[in-house]
Amino acid sequence: MSEAAAPADASADTASPHTPMSRRFRGFLPVVVDVETGGFESRRHALLEIAAIPLDLDEAGQLVPGAPVHAHVEPAEGTQIDPQSLEVTGIDIHHPFRFAKPERDALDHIFNHVRIAVRRHNCQRAILVGHNAHFDLGFVNAAVARTQHKRNPFHPFSVFDTVTLAGVAYGQTVLARAVQAAGLEWDQSQAHSALYDTTLTAQLFCRIANAWPAMAPAAPAAAAD
Repeated sequence: MSEAAAPADASADTASPHTPMSRRFRGFLPVVVDVETGGFESRRHALLEIAAIPLDLDEAGQLVPGAPVHAHVEPAEGTQIDPQSLEVTGIDIHHPFRFAKPERDALDHIFNHVRIAVRRHNCQRAILVGHNAHFDLGFVNAAVARTQHKRNPFHPFSVFDTVTLAGVAYGQTVLARAVQAAGLEWDQSQAHSALYDTTLTAQLFCRIANAWPAMAPAAPAAAAD
């Protein structure tokens, strides 16, 4: 699947072609994403909020959350909102201080931030990290299709799912319980905010990945006779 080359950005740092992050995940940059929505069906229900945090490396080579980006989103024309979803998320789509962006503008806001991080680390593409990641990716892809966006930085189907990772590492699959099992603090009053859930998911992913033993590249298999 081809993608238009990203233009140079004066705010992006110059990166070596052999940056540690570009080697860590086979050229992909993990970007943690959470969406809040008007329901469970990505093609039918509205995208209402999205946050993203590209991951970074500290001086010790440990994964750490980078700078976040966030947007409230106006329900796209033709999409639906299940009132029960708003009861769960607490989103008031008519709140005067919501400052929601049209869907295309919200994607531009998020994607521009992600592309700068991808270039800074000299990675080929972003890969979405999420808790139930295919749910988040489904809504991102549906919004991309609706707006006919041509510069989506995310891999179209591959993800890193913290449900799976937390299940292996801690025996927990619910985000709140996984976060607490990892020794992180969870504030239930802030749950279902895209920015808060993204921040905790990023911390969870980094804690699991940093605890994983470094693996040397496998030697090529011997050719069969």
